[in-house]
Amino acid sequence: MSAPTAPSEPAPALAVDVLIVGGGINGCGIARDLAGRGVRVLLCEQDDLAAHTSSASSKLIHGGLRYLEYGELRLVRKALAEREVLMRMAPHLIEPLRFVMPHDAAMRPAWMIRTGLWLYDHLARRAWLPASQALDLARDPAGALLQPQWRQGFAYADGWTDDARLVVLNALDAAQRGAQVRTRTRCERLQRHGAGWIATLTDAAGQPLTVQARVVVNAAGPWAERLLRERAGLPPRRHLRLVRGSHIVVPRLPGHTDAYLLQARDRRVVFVLPFEQRFSLIGTTDVEHTDDPGQASIAPEEIDYLCREVNRYLRTPIAANDVVWHYSGVRPLLDDGGDAAAVTRDYRLELDTVDGAALLTVWGGKITTYRTLAREAVQRLQPVLGLARVDDWTAHTPLPGGDMDRVVGPCATPMAARQRLLQHLRARWPWLDAATAARWVRAYGTLVLPWLQDARGAHDLGREVAPGLYEVELQHGVEHEWVHSADDVLWRRSKLGLHLTPRATAAVQDWLQRHGRATLG
Repeated sequence: MSAPTAPSEPAPALAVDVLIVGGGINGCGIARDLAGRGVRVLLCEQDDLAAHTSSASSKLIHGGLRYLEYGELRLVRKALAEREVLMRMAPHLIEPLRFVMPHDAAMRPAWMIRTGLWLYDHLARRAWLPASQALDLARDPAGALLQPQWRQGFAYADGWTDDARLVVLNALDAAQRGAQVRTRTRCERLQRHGAGWIATLTDAAGQPLTVQARVVVNAAGPWAERLLRERAGLPPRRHLRLVRGSHIVVPRLPGHTDAYLLQARDRRVVFVLPFEQRFSLIGTTDVEHTDDPGQASIAPEEIDYLCREVNRYLRTPIAANDVVWHYSGVRPLLDDGGDAAAVTRDYRLELDTVDGAALLTVWGGKITTYRTLAREAVQRLQPVLGLARVDDWTAHTPLPGGDMDRVVGPCATPMAARQRLLQHLRARWPWLDAATAARWVRAYGTLVLPWLQDARGAHDLGREVAPGLYEVELQHGVEHEWVHSADDVLWRRSKLGLHLTPRATAAVQDWLQRHGRATLG
């Protein structure tokens, strides 16, 4: 495989060890791991961090129970082992959730479910999550959400996270360790230059930046294949299958506290998850996507499918007109020619040394295994970068805001640490609104403490630009979390957009516009 040679040109404006293209979970995870080892990293993202696939997941930190049916034992084991590692790293962002699965004997026999759950319990070590169990849904409170004919079920434990914030905190940690993170910066061209690369980047204002890098990491997700072909002039060795996954959000179903895994009639599964205190999140679909990955949008047929499948189970049915929000993302899956629902969610790392210039491409992946993907990427680059032994430092180092034991002392579980931090905030600053305090702890953890250190009342947090959203939080977003637009704040750094009126949303955009960082979208 060969790449075009760059013509003679002036010395580039910026030299780094590694250029990472793509600001999703994989790119930001790799940036964090490398920066923590002293590697000079520049990450560029054409839109906002987590603007596409990484903010459009089912928001689960899970082994993937259904992947057992496809023989994906290696993937499931790896993902199960990561659940509690990630809980320890980010106790503010990741929490356990009980999943209830009504048994449909017409879909899968009970022995198959029991066997799968036994494997799920034993493929990896569990310190905090409980083992699976059989349920009598006529007696268990979880049965109240379901139609009365669903009498037998099973329960197991997995995790939930705010996917977009997980991306942002990886980027923030990378930046704190020396990485440069440039959002709304597009990689226009990659050219071989001796034993490295010359990259031409363009920011949102159209200003060019030339970067010299020893290594390029292609973490462009759904655009990975296109980046190789159109930006680097390299024929891809693998091909992606773009599969759209869509979710709908409806007002909280009566009595909805557990997560539900429902067996659909096409042998897929649909999740029904408690979401944002007042809502229920339902997904996902698997639809072939042939359009621009950046323009993914749910089709009416997908809404009908989700409503139809969950209504087989729900005591209170839902309809399309109940949907208050929906989102879609394109999963970049390795093309194996099979059914879209069965295509592997595992990843592949492909390292090319094009006449001495190293380019690592990330194919596929899922949010739960992003940290192991990042570590494996570093291992692949170790000889190229001349790194010492590649230890697993990220497994033992909390993400920003996750160092709760520093404030509240040792706790038996990450969940206990988060609860104690919330109690600390309520005791130390009793005037702080309870809902705001809870949201801040979930989103920021200990990062909120500097905001509150000298505050004696809500007036010290700046103006309340929108309900529960103070200037101090917006300022933090602009200065530390690459916030430019109201969408960045309301749909990725938080989900406040679900709760705010159009007038409040406009007030947020106006604040950003007046403070010099706002962009549209």
